[in-house]
Amino acid sequence: MISLISKTLKTPSFLIRLSSTIFHSPFPLFASYPLRAMTSESTQRVFQFKFNPLTGNAEWVVIEDDQREETALLASTSYLDMLNDSTRNKTFREAIDKTITKPCHVLDIGAGTGLLSMMAVRAMGADKSEASVTAYESYLPMVKLMRKVLHINGMTKDVKIINKRSDEVEVGVDIASRADVLVTEILDSELLGEGLIPTLQHAHDKLLVDKPLTVPYRVTTYGQLVESTFLWKLHDLHNNEATAMDGIHLVPTGSDTILRVSLQQYPMHCDALSRELKLLSEPFKIFEFDFGERPASHGETKLVIKATDDGRVHAVVSWWILQLDHEGAILYSTAPRWIGSPSKMGIADWCDHWKQCVWFIPGEGMPISKGEEVLFHAFHTETRILYNVATQAKEMKLQDFSNTDFHLVLPPERIAIYGDRKWRSSMVTALRNALQKSVDPLCVVADDSVFLTLLVAHLSKSSHILSLFPGLRERGAQYLRAVATANGFAADRVEVVLKRKNLTLDDTCQRKVDLLIGEPYYHGNDGMLPWQNLRFWKERTILDSVLANGAVVIPCKAILRACAMSLPDLWKSRCCLNKIEGFDHSVVNSTLGACGELPAGREVPLLPFFIWQCGETQVLSDTVTVMDFDLTKPMSSCYGKVQVEFTKSGICHGFALWIDWVMDTKDCVVISTGSDQRYWKQGVKLLPWPVEVENRGERSSAIIEASFDPSTGELTFNHSVS
Repeated sequence: MISLISKTLKTPSFLIRLSSTIFHSPFPLFASYPLRAMTSESTQRVFQFKFNPLTGNAEWVVIEDDQREETALLASTSYLDMLNDSTRNKTFREAIDKTITKPCHVLDIGAGTGLLSMMAVRAMGADKSEASVTAYESYLPMVKLMRKVLHINGMTKDVKIINKRSDEVEVGVDIASRADVLVTEILDSELLGEGLIPTLQHAHDKLLVDKPLTVPYRVTTYGQLVESTFLWKLHDLHNNEATAMDGIHLVPTGSDTILRVSLQQYPMHCDALSRELKLLSEPFKIFEFDFGERPASHGETKLVIKATDDGRVHAVVSWWILQLDHEGAILYSTAPRWIGSPSKMGIADWCDHWKQCVWFIPGEGMPISKGEEVLFHAFHTETRILYNVATQAKEMKLQDFSNTDFHLVLPPERIAIYGDRKWRSSMVTALRNALQKSVDPLCVVADDSVFLTLLVAHLSKSSHILSLFPGLRERGAQYLRAVATANGFAADRVEVVLKRKNLTLDDTCQRKVDLLIGEPYYHGNDGMLPWQNLRFWKERTILDSVLANGAVVIPCKAILRACAMSLPDLWKSRCCLNKIEGFDHSVVNSTLGACGELPAGREVPLLPFFIWQCGETQVLSDTVTVMDFDLTKPMSSCYGKVQVEFTKSGICHGFALWIDWVMDTKDCVVISTGSDQRYWKQGVKLLPWPVEVENRGERSSAIIEASFDPSTGELTFNHSVS
């Protein structure tokens, strides 16, 4: 069997609670941001869970009222994008004004900046004698922002802030009596992921009067069957790798689920795929939840859906419609644009905090004919919604991998990369060239690449391989054991090193390493900025003492690339706040990292995005090289400065940045993660203000410069448009 070199250190487990609700997180779901926090208002401290992208280590550090640190903590969250959603703000204001018509007791769960609380105070009018608004928010940095917002709007005395989760609140201790009205917005793209059900259950059991008024009033989920080659490639590795013809079997025949995506809905801006989708059904209603009633923890829906066209169902696209008032006159929808809507429907402009969701149909999808009836079965738990789809001729079985043999779960984009014929061919070429002159080489896979481990074993039958698997750990070792036979290599040729300390010659039987390789890919770092995968360079530096003279390092070079872009939708979602439905929010701009006139020393942060999903986009310049990183040498500081010539006239909103990985010394094999690549996130640096640029004219170029700090892995980026 695959052997393990194990010296794993035990690490403590932490219970992370980030908000006023039971599960509600201010951080975007399905993204691995390096920041998490625990707070204690009694000491006014923020305990920040900081991740070092160069080492993979994380630790709790205490931040004492440091606004710069709080900015770093909050700028990567979805708060700013949410507050810039004018449709959301307007519909909530209209519904609150309509629902709260007299003084009463109002609870705001997951209060954020206190916007809904202030709306409730204003709706009750001038007579505050019987009015009471209580805002629950357990995330201390946001509590501190809320206090500033309430102060600048003269409402400090009108809203009582409770720095707890709602399920920690007790009537008679924290609040005097049960509340008459609930206002809340604990919704994510899927709907239930922020703990809507358990939060409402506790509120109805402990905090609200019978038959309370609520804003929102009701929410309904919808779905639609679609065909999409792109969505299919995000999950069906078995059938996609069959076309590669390279002899590598990540998903051997008969083990279709051994390497797969998680059984869940994936948030995605599906409008970006509208030209590639084939709609195979009309939209259909799935679940309905009333905020004024205690919801059930589990539920199911069975439907018969008639196919509207011939095709192959690859996915279910889902969304929800929020009914904010009792009559159904005030609505907010996350539906894709192709659905259309009545004039009263509140469909927002592009925003990133709520998207549509995608549920993948297993394998190659389900073939259907126009008019054929499709059986649709939906289930929900307290925090998830799951689907199953079948035709009348096929027995319906819920996708349930809980009792199957071992499986390794990877993100959809990684599954698609591993199934991409061009990417695999590039890796085969680079490794084959590197192994040509090697006899009985010792190879180290520094990252979490199961593909490269199998590829080296396949190409060099005499090689000995050490895989570090810093993120996959034992799961990677289990996977290799499961696929070794199908890939035709002896189990004793691969060792998975699980020790936390650096690799030494004792681990290699005093042999020097001939080949050090990586994609580079680190499991769990999928939401990070592109250059944070320069962790591979750090690994190479640490391993310098065990590398043989003339050892081959793949990739041998990383190149920071950039281009100027028009990103109107993204910029609008990150711009400075002024008044939101009459309430001044300018005080939060610097802390949330908004675009605009920020204090000296403050800049709009570099953030990771799938640019292809960022609404309207346009490239305004050629790609430029900002700096190179020589991965064959130990890590060092780097600096680059370059002029960007605009090739198109337009409005420049910022720059896209990414890494191109050079896999061979002849620069023949390059893996690009650029703005035209859909399986990688790019870094985006937005300008404080949009700038009109010209192909030829006064503003025809820009200067950008960047510096890389090897001690932190941070990239400093500056720019000027002239």
